[in-house]
Formats: sequence, structure tokens, C-alpha cells
Amino acid sequence: MADQAISTYTPIDVPLPPAPAISYFTEQQWKTLYALADAIIPSIRTVSTSRGSNDTSVKISRRRCSSNIAFRACIERIFGDFVNDKGRSSFRLILNALNTRAGLLIMTGSTTPIHQQSVATRERIISTWDTSRLAPFRATYRALTAIVKRSWVLSSPTINSVLGFRVPIHLKPAKGFRHKFLHFPPSNEPGNAPEKIRTDVVVIGSGCGGAVASKNLAEAGYRVLVVEKSYSYSSDTFPMVPNAGFVNMFEGGGAVLSDDGSVAILAGSTWRSGGTVNWSAALQTQAYVRQEWANNGLPFFTSLQFPRSLDRVCDRIRITEHVCHNRQNNALLDSAHKLGYAAKPVPQNTGGEEHYCGYCMLGCNSAAKKGPAETCLVDAAKAGRSLWRASGLIRVLFTETNDERVASDVEGTWTSRDSYLGLSGEGAIRRKVIIHAKKVVVASGTLQTPLLLLRSGLANPQIGRNLYLHPVLACGAVHEEETRPWEGTALTTVVNDFENLDGRGHGVKIEASAMVPSLIVPVFPWRGGIDYKLFAACINHSTGFITLARDHDGGRVYPDPTDGRVRAEYSVSSFDLRHIMEGVIACAKMAYITGTKEFHTASREISPFIRPAFIQKDASYSHLEEHGLEGINNSALRSWISEVRAKPLLSQQASFVSAHQMGTCRMGSSAKSSVVDPTCQVWRTEVVYVVDASVFPSASGVNPMVTVMAIADWASQGLARKMKTPENAMARL
Repeated sequence: MADQAISTYTPIDVPLPPAPAISYFTEQQWKTLYALADAIIPSIRTVSTSRGSNDTSVKISRRRCSSNIAFRACIERIFGDFVNDKGRSSFRLILNALNTRAGLLIMTGSTTPIHQQSVATRERIISTWDTSRLAPFRATYRALTAIVKRSWVLSSPTINSVLGFRVPIHLKPAKGFRHKFLHFPPSNEPGNAPEKIRTDVVVIGSGCGGAVASKNLAEAGYRVLVVEKSYSYSSDTFPMVPNAGFVNMFEGGGAVLSDDGSVAILAGSTWRSGGTVNWSAALQTQAYVRQEWANNGLPFFTSLQFPRSLDRVCDRIRITEHVCHNRQNNALLDSAHKLGYAAKPVPQNTGGEEHYCGYCMLGCNSAAKKGPAETCLVDAAKAGRSLWRASGLIRVLFTETNDERVASDVEGTWTSRDSYLGLSGEGAIRRKVIIHAKKVVVASGTLQTPLLLLRSGLANPQIGRNLYLHPVLACGAVHEEETRPWEGTALTTVVNDFENLDGRGHGVKIEASAMVPSLIVPVFPWRGGIDYKLFAACINHSTGFITLARDHDGGRVYPDPTDGRVRAEYSVSSFDLRHIMEGVIACAKMAYITGTKEFHTASREISPFIRPAFIQKDASYSHLEEHGLEGINNSALRSWISEVRAKPLLSQQASFVSAHQMGTCRMGSSAKSSVVDPTCQVWRTEVVYVVDASVFPSASGVNPMVTVMAIADWASQGLARKMKTPENAMARL
């Protein structure tokens, strides 16, 4: 949008938490690790190479990445804060092996210390690990290249200037609602006696489900206390710079991986959670999914109550289809039309207005994205609810009553903010808090809700199972002209032609991707240092697609046995991989007819498609059209598609991303196969409810925000009515 003025607004700086101690590796292990990192992202002066019709020059870095203090800090934080003990132990074994003659010979074919070998030799060695017959070598390749790529993009002093990317631009700053939080003084009693609070309902989690529940219960006249483990940031701290944004607003700093390393899990972990970091897409649950859930003993989803709740929440968050598509969303619509694919705009929760923001995943400064903090949590605040931030592990305390467990209290730890927004912990006040509540509503999200229930002593074997992730494989099309794909609203279109490939509602949706470099660049495969930097330098000439699968086969989450953090056991099944492959091929066809020079995927096994050189001799669109009237009948494209289909897509050779997590406390008609009953009450408990995406019976197939809010709306209204009955009104007075 050329008429948009570039904003002079600068967000308030948000610091990173204190860096972890680095003693988990020895000095020699660090030396070896950084020698490998310098081969993955090599030092270059100027590199020119022919990519398509034009020569591409790259001047992204003239020094070793390990000499960059910020790069080292990223690496140290990932290993220290976000890699679990088992992962660090595995790396120690590999690094130790590389510091012995026998280990060097086995892993590199030479006894020369790794840091004394040339960068080209190190690069070749790392490449061989990818296809090694030994699983530990392959795992090291995946983890090491992923961590180094991510750390480089987040810390490079030059990549954003090379691409012309900066945040923020085209913003209209606005002051969001200022929420007030409970504060506690230091305890003067021996042993730091706990602070005790009495309320009607405690809602654990401030995301989409918790926000709706707190609104409805507060407006019904009940005292509501909202508990959130993560910090609240005002709108004038948004959008954050990428490194601070990932660390401060995403679970595990945005570095949570499935156990096999194939899926990166992006989950919000901040005040109002996913509603702060999502991409504004607001799609309603489709008919075939509602019917599937109803067929499994949940008639609510085909009753009139469900669409009424959908309409209620959509009205409150002010859903609009009045959007202005950016270049890549327009290209998706246009190419889908030319190929006869069913495509349509994606409604947005942007208050009925256009929303020019391609980096809302880093927070919305304009307050135009009507997430929980700007809508339902505001309503709850005005109705009299309170807020409390708990930094410790929250759990529900139960007492046994006949065959049921009655929640007696909720226990956690409150931590004050210090001069560093509470992130350093220096001088912070910590108080144990016990909350006496009549009802407990858990809305901690698909990753954390099952862990909370397990910490609280519940033993239902279904807790944590049936994890669905909507695995996404990213695709990128490189164009001759500059596209600046991060500008404009990120996700405003969807192609639905491939959503029912099995005849039972499983397949893929094709959407445009957010194109913030720190998000998109690390997803694509590393095939060598120079090649990777050349690809990164093309992002400002690219458009992005995502193939979002409604996964048929799930996994599970569970607490790490050492430190209790969330772990995810999940691999994309061969069933779902076949669907994703069809989506990738459709993306390639759409990219081709838009005149793309190159087409890349996040799979190392799928070679990039490079448009035939004879077409590229003249880069004008008239010449492309003259030589491309055969469209997707082009022989080179057809040959590439045949090669892609000739071998199966393998999860271990691809980098999948999940922005939607569902199903770990699923709703059902029997405690043998579910965690909550059809009213969202936890089986065999008297007063505990769950109202987040963990209750989904299976994958929703669409961005889950609206579905979560509708379920929470219906369940919390039912809870409010139940609390008005005489036996509940007298309970615990």
C-alpha cells in the first residue's frame, strides 16, 4: 500500500531475561560447537551467483558468526533454557566424541581436530551426517543446523538491512486497555506464610478460552480471579524485535520441538496468550468437523447452541471480511482462480477495519487485533474480575469425596516485577498463594493444561493424549521483482480444494504465510552455508505458502521427567504426509503460473524447482507469458512433479511447524476415552472445567481461535447457570 505513511513510532524496549549459565558445556565443547556453527553459517565477503535470470550478490556477514556476541547469546540461551537435559546430554556425547581421535575418525574420517579443519571440510562433514546410517548423526544434523540457523537470523547485524526489513512501519499506535493486577507485600511472618484469597471462580489462563469464560462468569455476577503464568506487555511495547518477541511471548522461547525434532511448536505464552501472537485469522468450525464430533457422542456441535455461541464470540471480537490483500495473498487468489481451485478470503478479528500488519505475531501496537485483552478480558475487568500472575507451577489441590475428587484450593507462586519488567528476578518478591474457589476453570492451553492436571494428581490415562498439531510445511516462491512479503496483513486467503482428500475431512488447506524473516528463513533446509545465505537474501523477492494439514493421527504431551517442562511425542504420519505432498504440488503449480523463478520447500528431500533458463533470458512478463501459455503443462514443471511424487515425503527430512495445538484433554461421552465430559467438566471431579483447545475431540481443520471461544462461551454460560442452583449457591460459604 504505497499511500501508507511510514511510522516514526519506536516501541518501548523489552529486555531479555538473564542469560543462563553456560557450564553445561566445557570450554572445549563450546570451542567445537562454534567451529561447527561457523561452517553452517560461514563468513563471506561478497558472493555472486546466478539464480535464475539475474546474478545475486550477498553481503550478509563478513565475520565468523561465532564472533558475534549476540549470536553466542542466542545459542547459549537455546541450549540453557529451552533444550532439555536429555538433549544437552546427547550433544555432550557428540562434542566429546569430536574431541577424541577415535571419535573424530568415525565422525569426520580424519583425526584432525574439527576447529583446525577448513570451513569447507567442516561443511562437507556436517552434510554427510544428514544421510548417515547412524541415527545419532542424523539427529545431531537436524538439531545443530536448526539451532544455528535460528540463532543467526535472530542475531545477524546485517540480514535485516540487506532485506530492507524493519519493524515497525505502517503502524497507527494506540493505547490498549490497561489491566490491573494484584500485588502482595513481602511476608512478615516466619516461613513466608502464604497469601490466601477467596473467590467464586478461578480461571487459570488468560488466552481465548479463559478470556471468554472470565467475561461470562464475571458478567453473571461472580467473583472471578484470572491467573496467568506469563507477563503482560502494554501495546506500546509492540511489536517486539524478533529475539525479544520469541523469548518473552512464546512457550519455550519458540524453540519447543517434538521429541524427534521434526515439528517446531509455536504456542503463545504471554498475557492473553495466543490472542496476542496469532495472525488474525478467524475461521469458524466447518460442518463436516461438527458432524464428526456430534457422531462421537457430542450432539452440542450440531445443535443450534453451537452456532449461537460462534455468532456471539464473532460479534464480540468484531470479525470482518473487509480486508486488503497484500501481494502474496492476491497472488494466491489469482493463481487459484486460474487453476480452478476453490479459494476465498479469510475473516479477520480486526474490528471491522483493514489491518496493515504482517508481523502481528510480535504483538499488535494498534490494538486493532481484537484479541482477548482488547475484548473479553476488558468486559471481565469492567464486571469486576481480578488478575494475578503466577510464576510457579500452578496446581489444583483436591480432597476425596466418595467417587469424586473435589477441588479445595489452587496453589501457586506470585512474583513481583522488578526494574527489568520482572524478567531478571533481582529484588523480586515471591509469595506462595492459595486460592479458595467454588469452581476452577482451566484454560492453560493444549500444552500446559494436561501438565497442570497431572501435577494436581489426576490419573486419567487420557490426559495428554490425542495431541493434534495441524502440521505445516512451508513453501517459498522467489520472484524477479521485489515483493517485501512481510508488509500487509499476513493471512487473508485460503484454498480449500484439498481439505477432504480422504473423503472423511482430512487433507490440507493452503494459505499465505507470515513472512517475518526470523520466522520463515530458519524453516527452510540447509544444503550448505553459501547456498543458505543466498536463499535468505531472496526473502524480500519471495512469497510464502503454507500447507496446513488436518492431521488424522495424533501424539501426546507429557512432563519431562527431569525438569517438568512440556515434551511432545509426535511424528507426522505417512497418512498425513501424503496429503501434505498434494498440497505442496498444488503450491508449486500456483507459484509457477505467477511467474516464479524458483520454488522451495521446507523438505531437504525435495529439490527446489528452478524455472528453465531459456524462459529467464528475458525477465519481462510479456516474455514469460509468451513462453508460458502452456501453464502447468510445462514439461519441466511436470517432470519436477513426477520426481517429487516418485519418493514418499519423510517427516525426518522436513521441518514442520505447528501454530495450532489441540486435543490433549479431549471432550467425550466416556471417561475411558476422554478427559472432560460434554459440558467440559473434568471426569470424576466436582468443580474443575477445561475450556481451551485441549478439549477438541480431534483436529479442527481451521485456525482454532473461534472454535475455542465458542466452546468456552457455551461451557461457561452453562457453569454460570449451574452455580445458581441452591446446592451450588450454598457450597463452601
